[in-house]
Amino acid sequence: MQQKFVKIFAAGAIFVSAAWAGHAAAGQLDDIKARGTVVCGTQNASSPYGYQDPATRQYVGYDVDMCKAIASQMGLKLQHKPVSTEARIPEVKMGRVDMMAGAVAWLPKRAEQVDFSDQYLQGYIKVLVGADSGIKTLADLKGKKVCASSGSSSAAIAQRVLEGANVLTFQNISQCYVGLQSGKVAAMTAGELVLRRFLNDSLKDGKPAALLDEPTYTEHIGIIVKQGEPELLAAINQAIASLDQSGELTKIYDKWMGQGSIYKMARDFKVESAAAAAQADAAK
Repeated sequence: MQQKFVKIFAAGAIFVSAAWAGHAAAGQLDDIKARGTVVCGTQNASSPYGYQDPATRQYVGYDVDMCKAIASQMGLKLQHKPVSTEARIPEVKMGRVDMMAGAVAWLPKRAEQVDFSDQYLQGYIKVLVGADSGIKTLADLKGKKVCASSGSSSAAIAQRVLEGANVLTFQNISQCYVGLQSGKVAAMTAGELVLRRFLNDSLKDGKPAALLDEPTYTEHIGIIVKQGEPELLAAINQAIASLDQSGELTKIYDKWMGQGSIYKMARDFKVESAAAAAQADAAK
């Protein structure tokens, strides 16, 4: 009787162990599919990427539409979560979002913390100055105060590229614009599209600004996810590829950055590995 009990107990232990092993092997994508909803984060105050429409109080933007489109491609409901710029990577690492479409450009230090999808957007980081400042090139910023939003790639790149400049970080890019208009800083750096919006505002405000031609960096922007989730990353890449092939990706781009927007820009990027594209640029 005792021997029979031991055999039954051992068989039960094997079954439980196998069940736990299967649970442990289940990835984040399995959990997402089980609940039928994917949590996608975007920035909360960065037009045209992710911001609150003052008229409707709804969050809108390029990244918000990308969250919707990717969720739809994956056959899932969307739970959108707006976050601050500096919270983008922490939200992913802590599992508070499944993926972040937060205009996050690939950088080596970021790649040590999160994994990047193929790029779904490419942009240029540039510098906005006062039109009458006399600043014409990046070299002219030496000894000048340059503002960027805290936690942004613009800030990290400015500190590396703008030799001799005093790079300051404010909580958000709108505060940098106030600083530029009040003369507290000589320049502000951010993505070109964001700066073009402030450029338009400066003309209306009667204090015209000017956008420097030379970029500080070309951004290769991907969806970020927690490290060690290859199935989730593959599903996102497949979704982006499908959106590109169907023309939906270009449609979203044109709506927010192209002919349907105030920027009137043409899409000039292809869907490819964000990491490989960035590393190729660095090798030039």
